[in-house]
Amino acid sequence: MNTLIHGENLAGLKSLRRYAGRIALIYIDPPFATNNVFRISGGRGATISAEADSVLAYRDTIRGDDYFDMLKARLTVAHRLLARNGSLYLHIDCKIAYDVKNILDDIFGADKFRNSISRIKSNPKNFPQRGYPSMKDTILFYTKSARFTWNEPRVSVSNSRMKQFTKTDKVGKYTTAPLHAPGETRNGSTGRKWRNLSPPPGRHWRHPPKKLGELERDGRIEWSRTGNPRLKIYAHEVMQRGTLLQDVWEFKDPQYPSYPTEKNLEMLKLIVRTSSKPKDIVLDFYCGSGTTLQAAVETNRAFIGIDGSDEAIRICRNRLRMYKCRLRVV
Repeated sequence: MNTLIHGENLAGLKSLRRYAGRIALIYIDPPFATNNVFRISGGRGATISAEADSVLAYRDTIRGDDYFDMLKARLTVAHRLLARNGSLYLHIDCKIAYDVKNILDDIFGADKFRNSISRIKSNPKNFPQRGYPSMKDTILFYTKSARFTWNEPRVSVSNSRMKQFTKTDKVGKYTTAPLHAPGETRNGSTGRKWRNLSPPPGRHWRHPPKKLGELERDGRIEWSRTGNPRLKIYAHEVMQRGTLLQDVWEFKDPQYPSYPTEKNLEMLKLIVRTSSKPKDIVLDFYCGSGTTLQAAVETNRAFIGIDGSDEAIRICRNRLRMYKCRLRVV
């Protein structure tokens, strides 16, 4: 059953011993050590406020070594709960991301680090300041082992990408790409000659010679005037399958959040779909507004949420009520 734990999250994590090795995905958006107190005003869509009639959401007042010790204790327990093929996404401010990464390296192992994702969170800032205006934060992606759940995420092709398809043949619009890549292969087949042609110095073929021959027979290779083979990439194929999602994401947060620092629902659904399977368990032990929990419900996953804030639990319950899902609150 979906579970919402109202209480201090370290104690909440320790109460989940029976789930050790069973959690498929953990996403957390912990406090960023800002030394701020976040409150909610119900005036304009529950905006963040310090007005007299506002209510306390949470305190982000732990800083320095105390902050990192606090986070490490919780991540250590969370690591034990994670399944062998499980993943963790930790959303953090870029100011402390490097320190947090060191903690994760210690707990998970540096070889389990997969990505540092830059998330564009706002429009460009145009007011003068000494330094580059910040419009991003960071998501650190780790896995428990080398074999982890991965449902390849693809996105729609951008207009700028489509403008690259400037050539046309009987199949349709296309562009071309090199058939070789950086790095020499001395012993493998991709370093051998094909059509009496070797890869350029310091490079290797992207495919073995046998595959290159198949591509040529299928009409997928175009030869330049200088005798350089290039792969044909057709626009309709790219549009059909989409393009691979890269490590820079643009998911802006709600303009009028129901809870301070509420995150983008579509971003959370993307993470849940990519790193878990239907019926898996998703855990968020800083669940705040409940966006992760909603993403789990909408993608047919189970969830466990933990938060010590009265307002967070109230908002989570209200948010989940529309789905009429079975929910246990403890």
